Amino acid sequence: MERKPRRDAQRNREALIEAARGVFAEQGINASLEEIARRADLGIATLYRHFPARTDLADAVLAEEIEARVTIGEEALAMSDPWDGFVHYLEATLVREAANRAINDLMSMRLPRAVCTEDARKRMYDLLVQLVERAQRSGQLRKDLTPEDLPFLTWANTRIVEATGSIAPNAWRRHLGLLLDGLRASAAHELDQPPMSPRQVYRAMITLGRHTR
Repeated sequence: MERKPRRDAQRNREALIEAARGVFAEQGINASLEEIARRADLGIATLYRHFPARTDLADAVLAEEIEARVTIGEEALAMSDPWDGFVHYLEATLVREAANRAINDLMSMRLPRAVCTEDARKRMYDLLVQLVERAQRSGQLRKDLTPEDLPFLTWANTRIVEATGSIAPNAWRRHLGLLLDGLRASAAHELDQPPMSPRQVYRAMITLGRHTR
């Protein structure tokens, strides 16, 4: 069988990425690959030829979304008020998660094979550390919060968006408001459980990632 010209292969790859962007946003990272191939008007064999594993396709589709979160972090750090910057980061990133189930999934798990996505995530984590430390130094954010506490917000938001998205699309904003009140230094009281370590959070996200077929 004659091989397709390179430009056709590139066109097929772009069609698959565009189709995956829509299907992942609607259905999450575990969406049907057959549905993605169908929307791209291509066969499943063509999809696997370009993306041998689901994580390869997720990497191609979602790396730019993680880069967008890096940009949000940079914008938040540039804000003059540390608390406002911290809140801006949380709200702006949750807006994106609420609109895109794949991002919601991705921020709840680690996909080590998704190289571009994981690299961007590391830069995003560094920005988050700076946002937390800056708000704590200002006296506005409770001192015992660690960056490892914040994945709980994403995990909770995942379920809230899943349960309420078609009923009350902005319900997650109420949850965020309640949470932010609890994160203010003025509302803090001693907690009876220590924060998870970075390694524990990583292991938890890897466990969630194993559910990605």
